[in-house]
Amino acid sequence: MSETEVIRRLLKIEEEQKRRKNLPLSLYNTGDKIHLKQLAFHRCPKRNRWVFGGNRSGKTECGAVETIYMARGIHPYRENRKDVFGWVVSLSREVQRDVAQSKILKYLPKEWIADVVMSSGRKDNAAGGVIDQIKVYNVFGGISTIGFKSCDQGREKFQGSSLDFVWFDEEPPEDIYRECKMRVIDKRGDIFGTMTPLKGLTFIYDEIYVNSAASPDVWCEFMEWADNPYLSSEEIESVSAGMPDDELEARRYGRFTEGSGLVYTEFDETRHVIDPFPVPFEWQNALSIDPGLNNPLSCHWYCVDFDDVVYVVAEHFAAGKDVEWHSAKIKETCDELGWRRDRKGRIEAYIDSAANQRTLASVKSVTELFRDYGILVNPNVNKDLFSGIAKVKEYFKRDRIFIFRSCVNLIRELKTYRWGSGDVPKKTDDHCLDELRYFIMTRPQNEKPEKLKSEITKDKERLMRKIRRTR
Repeated sequence: MSETEVIRRLLKIEEEQKRRKNLPLSLYNTGDKIHLKQLAFHRCPKRNRWVFGGNRSGKTECGAVETIYMARGIHPYRENRKDVFGWVVSLSREVQRDVAQSKILKYLPKEWIADVVMSSGRKDNAAGGVIDQIKVYNVFGGISTIGFKSCDQGREKFQGSSLDFVWFDEEPPEDIYRECKMRVIDKRGDIFGTMTPLKGLTFIYDEIYVNSAASPDVWCEFMEWADNPYLSSEEIESVSAGMPDDELEARRYGRFTEGSGLVYTEFDETRHVIDPFPVPFEWQNALSIDPGLNNPLSCHWYCVDFDDVVYVVAEHFAAGKDVEWHSAKIKETCDELGWRRDRKGRIEAYIDSAANQRTLASVKSVTELFRDYGILVNPNVNKDLFSGIAKVKEYFKRDRIFIFRSCVNLIRELKTYRWGSGDVPKKTDDHCLDELRYFIMTRPQNEKPEKLKSEITKDKERLMRKIRRTR
């Protein structure tokens, strides 16, 4: 390489370093290292969206860049506004200075700043003090305001303002979260949060992750270290080594943990919930039903591939309806799926053995009524609670079960099923989980022996399944 070429390359490197130092926002999520989950967050149109991420997963950058996008009026995926007013909420003033404030100053070019109002420290050294507000030139001609708040100020300090957005950097106390939700109502503003769930199954778990109110405005995703393209695999393994399992779940994967709370701690929504794909006819196995009249009736369609992996591919869930209505809905779904029937056109299903009981209100049992309407239910299911739970947990632990994203009630119950007193799960919101256990405990094993298949055939089937899961 000639001396001229060496100089040219050094100048190019110097120019690139200078550009990175002065315009980090222009380099955010560009080039060869794309953080796909950061992009998913920015593209999401929901008004209450959260990132549950491990430390150093890239979650805080999401909040900082989203804040600048909105204040500057340059959001690439949302409707932009003039004279935007929003808050950045940290746990304390010290955490604000060291984390959220630092990230915003990193990505906010100095020429975009109209003014800085300090709570403490000097304006000419804003990064070393605590900022109260940053005034930002908006591209539509106005001045936007990024205000900084801390949870240790108390709920009263969060009253009165009308906001376009609130960014929670880490999980706030519930009363402050509620107060901030009121601040964005009249402007139909946004709430977004980035946090590592170290406090267990808090109100955020129920309201955001479970979405117990079924709000159409709520969205969340999980980020882990491997999602961050700037972390090396060697560094990830080095930091992971020796870390306790519960701490690793939160600090690496951003997962909620509480040892004595959830029953199915092995269930991982990011791994076990997949997008629907066309399931081969040969995988169709059976339906499983937990009957209910006033309570919800739950029914799911179960498939099993040649590796004996279970797929839950469809869901029927409704309350306050009779057997005739449920039967009609089940048949409709079977028609949509092209589900197998017997020679008489009947659909086979497992059902809770309690369906055999007759009541004074009916001369026929639920089992008999379903059979009258063409659903050939089998009440001879294994209902052992503890063995069933153990077996389902083992399926999740070994990745032997996957659930289509459309089965929203089953997913919700898996995320909320908790232990009660006496080592017995609480008997609430478990209709889907009951019939999941019936199927897992009662189903016949795959009729095609594994040993009859060649290694090439098995590898092809595993590859097909992997491709379908990642679609």
